[in-house]
Amino acid sequence: MSGTVLAPPFTALNGLDAALRERGHAVLDAAGLHAALGASPRDLANWAPYWDRLPPDPHLRDGGRYRRRRHGSFIVDGDGVRAVAHRAHWQPLEYNALHGGFERWFEALETALVAEPLWPRLLRWLAARASALRREQPWFVEAHPFRIDTEGGIGRPTPEGAHRDGVDLVAVLLVAREGVKGGETRVFEADGPAGLRFTMTEAWTTLLLDDARVIHESTPIQPIDPARRGHRDTLVITLRADGFQGPAQP
Repeated sequence: MSGTVLAPPFTALNGLDAALRERGHAVLDAAGLHAALGASPRDLANWAPYWDRLPPDPHLRDGGRYRRRRHGSFIVDGDGVRAVAHRAHWQPLEYNALHGGFERWFEALETALVAEPLWPRLLRWLAARASALRREQPWFVEAHPFRIDTEGGIGRPTPEGAHRDGVDLVAVLLVAREGVKGGETRVFEADGPAGLRFTMTEAWTTLLLDDARVIHESTPIQPIDPARRGHRDTLVITLRADGFQGPAQP
C-alpha cells in the first residue's frame, strides 16, 4: 500500500455549485464547511462520540467485521426537514453488485444526533446544493454514519468497488481518521477516461459528487501500527429526487 498522500483539490465555498455543474465533483475543506453551516470547529467536533457507538454492520457479504454503521431517512423540502419512519436501505444490483437487491436494515440514528441544531442545517445546506445542480424540489435524503476499522488487519470503505449510488447528489464527510494508512478517495467519469485521486485527512473535509456523472471508491485502510487498531469515520449523505430507492412494487 503506497505511503504517498495526495492532497484534495479543494474548491472555494463560493465556487462549489459551479464546480459541481462543470466537473461533477467538488471538495470543500473543513473551514469552508464550518462557514457554510455557520458553525465553529468545536460544534462539529462534539459529534465524534456518536461514531464510537455505531453497531456492527450485519450485512457484509465478504465475511468482514470491519464496518459499523447506522441509517436514517429524511425529506427536505425548502426549509423543512422531516424525519421519516425508520426504513430499510435498498440499492439495485445495477449500483451495488455486492450488497444490492435486498433490504438492509440497520439500527437507527441516535435521537440525540438528529436533535443536534446543526443536523437540519447540514441537510438543508446539502439540499440547496442538490437544487442548484438539478432544480429546486423536495429531496429524499439518507444518512449513513460509518466507521471502518482495521480489525483483521484491513478495512474496506467500499467493498463493492467503484460505484454509483443511484441518487442525485452524494456527500462524503470525513469525521475522523486515526492510526491508519490508505483510504485514498478515487473519482472517475462515469462515461469517460478522466479521474482523480486524493486522500482526505482533515476532519470535516467534504466531497460532493454528481452521482449521474461520476463513479467513486475509497481504497482499503491498514493500521499504521499493526499492534493497534485504527479507524476511518465518515458521514455519507445521499439526496435523491422523486422518492427513496426501494424494490419494485408488484
